[in-house]
Amino acid sequence: MDRFQEIWVTITRNKVRSFLTGFGVFWGIFMLMIMLGAGTGLQHGMTDQLEGFATNSIIIWTSNTSEPYQGFQKGRQWNMHNRDVEILGQSVTELDCLSPMLFGGNNTNNIVYNENFSTAQIKGVYANYNRVERQSIDRGRFINEMDNLDERKICVIGTKVYEELFPTKVNPIGSYVRIWGIYFQVVGVVSGVSNVSIGGRSAESVFLPFKTLQKLINQGDIIHVLMATSKPNVPASKMETRIKEILKANNHISPTDEQAVGGFNLENQFNIFKYLFLGIAIVIWIVGSGTLIAGIIGVSNIMVVTVKERTKEIGIRRALGAKPRTIMGQIMWESLVLTAIAGISGLCFGVLCLYLADTYWLQNTENMFISNPMVSFTTAVVSTIILLLFGIIAGSIPAARAMQIKAIDAIQEE
Repeated sequence: MDRFQEIWVTITRNKVRSFLTGFGVFWGIFMLMIMLGAGTGLQHGMTDQLEGFATNSIIIWTSNTSEPYQGFQKGRQWNMHNRDVEILGQSVTELDCLSPMLFGGNNTNNIVYNENFSTAQIKGVYANYNRVERQSIDRGRFINEMDNLDERKICVIGTKVYEELFPTKVNPIGSYVRIWGIYFQVVGVVSGVSNVSIGGRSAESVFLPFKTLQKLINQGDIIHVLMATSKPNVPASKMETRIKEILKANNHISPTDEQAVGGFNLENQFNIFKYLFLGIAIVIWIVGSGTLIAGIIGVSNIMVVTVKERTKEIGIRRALGAKPRTIMGQIMWESLVLTAIAGISGLCFGVLCLYLADTYWLQNTENMFISNPMVSFTTAVVSTIILLLFGIIAGSIPAARAMQIKAIDAIQEE
């Protein structure tokens, strides 16, 4: 306790100098925490945008051919059909889940309940659609296999559609709504988990059994979009390549035509994000550490000046029998205490600023790309350990200089 009091008296002897030196360390660790928190918040925000999608999923659609093949001209329009789903299910061993989708359009006021209207995107899906783009079920249930097999006239409505059709917030389950003048029974109310969705937000959509919608739009057995997930530990890109090969073979498309079958591989996007955030983290640590090191150098310089000013005091202590390690330990302790006080204050203030920004700004703002900025406990501990090590290093140079001071020379120095 006496040693700490002595160190504290020494630090506060020149308050302005100690404050300015400590502020450099404070600012360095503060900026490091802010940048780390912002990087983590950006990662959370980007991940939240795709949270509801299976990370091993792909989305397939059709486009005009870019090569002539088997008597067909370049630029031919083509569609996927029900038979493609059956063949893919039998032929693609990497496939875990296959879900075709139809779009029925979003004409103005296309869904009606009593006197209330809503404009919604009509989607025809299989039951396993929920395994590719997960839905949050607020009421009732989602479409099941029997709904599809029996071509039932049931529907699942999005939360925004529900609010417009049922403004009094009554339970809509079992009620009948009109879509294109045809009555459908409501069996569920859902909202999308992800902020990204296929063909429009789930909250603004109405889901019908796939085969029911296929009959209603009277376009034969065509499929607009095909979604699929790969088996565990199987790369989605491998499954995507196999699916495209089979679709081209079944629909008379050149194997080398890269344009005819469009696709979006969500697994690749997640991998891109992973490496992107790794790069951001490395840059943040480099920049933040540089700022922190600049502050530590300031501590080392101020300790060198302190040792020079206290040359006579150190010499007297040496003459009275103070051991070299005692003198060296005091200098290093002073550097460590100054660094620790300034650094931990900067760390705590940085974490506090991140918390306040998240609580009073980000959580009250929609469509932000930054979400829940935070610094993990492990990162805080590692930063503190690094900070203390830097403090010891900063004190080692002036401590070594103090060791070189001879008692007789120090006493004679003015």
